[in-house]
Amino acid sequence: MYVKRRYGFWMTFNWSKLPFFYGAIYGTIVCSISYFMDLQVALPWGPLGIIGIAVAFYLGFKNNSSYDRTWEARKIWGSIVNNSRTFGAAVVSFVKGENSSAIHKELIYRHIAWLTLLRHQLRLSREWEHTENRVNGLYAPTVCENYTNKLEAELSKFISSDEIKLLESKTNGATQILKIQSTRLQQLRDLEHFEDFRHMEFHQLITTFYEDQGKSERIKNFPFPRQYASVAIWITVVFCVFVPFGLLDVLGLKDPWTLWICPFLSGLITWVFFLMEKIGDYSENPFEGTYNDVPITSIARGIEIDLREMIDDENIPEAIKAENGFLM
Repeated sequence: MYVKRRYGFWMTFNWSKLPFFYGAIYGTIVCSISYFMDLQVALPWGPLGIIGIAVAFYLGFKNNSSYDRTWEARKIWGSIVNNSRTFGAAVVSFVKGENSSAIHKELIYRHIAWLTLLRHQLRLSREWEHTENRVNGLYAPTVCENYTNKLEAELSKFISSDEIKLLESKTNGATQILKIQSTRLQQLRDLEHFEDFRHMEFHQLITTFYEDQGKSERIKNFPFPRQYASVAIWITVVFCVFVPFGLLDVLGLKDPWTLWICPFLSGLITWVFFLMEKIGDYSENPFEGTYNDVPITSIARGIEIDLREMIDDENIPEAIKAENGFLM
């Protein structure tokens, strides 16, 4: 997620420059053939303009739908923040008796381990996502976490090696660690660290965590329908192919200077339409691990800080800071 006031123009252009160059080169070829070979290949701009309006409306629909996926993902993680704080407060206030401080820490740490597992699982790549951008770029920080080696090291801070080994054999570690948490809460109820009413409150919180996880997985595992995404790119291509021919109708190429402005306008129009398409394309998958993601790493760190401060823990990490304006 970009956190500065706005993307700079050159940052935006660098991200989307290829359509401009392709459109300008293609426009140069079409206009040069028309000018030097004296061929009348111009097409009336009126019908092309209608096609352009239709393409713009379709891209607007696609971008709105893509934004809805991103905003829904942010609302889900906002719910995780609220429910996690409620869980932390419940742990501290509900759990009493012998070794209560150690139990508080155990339950809080296991919940942080769930956040860590869920975050890593959501950032694993899918074939429809932009995996080519999970590297350092000119304007982007490192956006791909080292899942193979880093996950176990992170989990070892919060749960035992036996639990980690148990989770390694499961296909969905985040689901299983909530089950472990639920089983542990039942054990604590049997030991009378809290009564039935408070146990039911804990169970309800576990339920909300499962719901939030399931909602996140729905967005992660169900792509923006490919028919809508595919049509958007192809109708944009079709429109841009005819742009230079429509510009010939408008400019006429009667004077030599129009030979130079025609390719530029062709590239500019192509760039604008493909930029709109690309913005929607990069908003479809809010958990893909690139720089337009919902910043779940930062959100999870914020939850960790809040919960560990509730139990007066030591060596609490700092909040994650933006890198080059990007917060992951």
